[in-house]
Amino acid sequence: MEFGNIQYVDKPVSRLVHGAIMLRVEEAEHWFTVLDDIYTTGCRAWDSAHIYAGGDSERVLGMWMDARGNRDDIVILTKGCHHTGDRRRVTPFDIDTDIHTSFARLRTDYIDVYVLHRDDPDVPVGPIVEKLNELHEAGRIGAFGGSNWKPYRIAEANEYADKHGLKPFTVSSPNFSLAEQYDEPWPDCFTISGPQNTKDREWYVDQKMPLFTWSSLAQGFFSGRITRANWEDVKDDFPEPVARCYARGENWDRMGRVEELAKEKDMSVPQLALAYTLQNPGLDVYALIGTFTVDEFSENIRALEVKLTPAEIDWLDLRTDSR
Repeated sequence: MEFGNIQYVDKPVSRLVHGAIMLRVEEAEHWFTVLDDIYTTGCRAWDSAHIYAGGDSERVLGMWMDARGNRDDIVILTKGCHHTGDRRRVTPFDIDTDIHTSFARLRTDYIDVYVLHRDDPDVPVGPIVEKLNELHEAGRIGAFGGSNWKPYRIAEANEYADKHGLKPFTVSSPNFSLAEQYDEPWPDCFTISGPQNTKDREWYVDQKMPLFTWSSLAQGFFSGRITRANWEDVKDDFPEPVARCYARGENWDRMGRVEELAKEKDMSVPQLALAYTLQNPGLDVYALIGTFTVDEFSENIRALEVKLTPAEIDWLDLRTDSR
């Protein structure tokens, strides 16, 4: 396992972050075993959200940390302020209500990394920055930032923070993978993948802002179970967004190059595709990995061990024809 350091987080953060969206209270004993085993791999960071599994994701993590007494060893990233079908929910009131519910579920009085799950560009950034700073100053959150916040909005928030002597957003959680995203998998998502988002990636490089990237394998497009040849036969086995968002266009060319380079390096397709995300030059990436078993999680560690050259990364993303 590799670790990095994030401003306002007082412990090392593992580069692979276990995504806990699948946890369920009625299966807590099973998930305790899985979490124990993933912990033994060196993973020390978990990703959750206020809305995941109706709150069960946070509840099971809280139960597990309480039972194991390992809260001080664990970096918890959780998210709040997701929109509902009734209204957009990015206000100081929503931050307060969501985060206090998360504290209760997680059985903790602080959250290492707190991220706003969605943005509402119609809402001024000032009150949001002030509320997050209030929580930070009270010791209730460490680093904070936005998931699916576009760079211009993060820049607005940080400009406000600078003018008012406040702490800025220091992390972001966009989608990032080798697969170009041709459509939003869910409303109000934000990606930095693909040639059209080069400037956004360059902004993150310039800001040196840590990224907690989601769908690094494009929801299974790079699972190793999909090829151009078998797609019509297996597509019903994958979530609907795979067909609509990823199994299209030039992504098939990227798939072919992943298969070729993975074979040369004695890696699997998902290992190589994840290595692309983790090792993109200049980006400070912590990949959110939603695995159901410790074996699946452990397989991903090889993406940290085999290093790709900048030329190989450009070739995989079709930016050059040679490597």
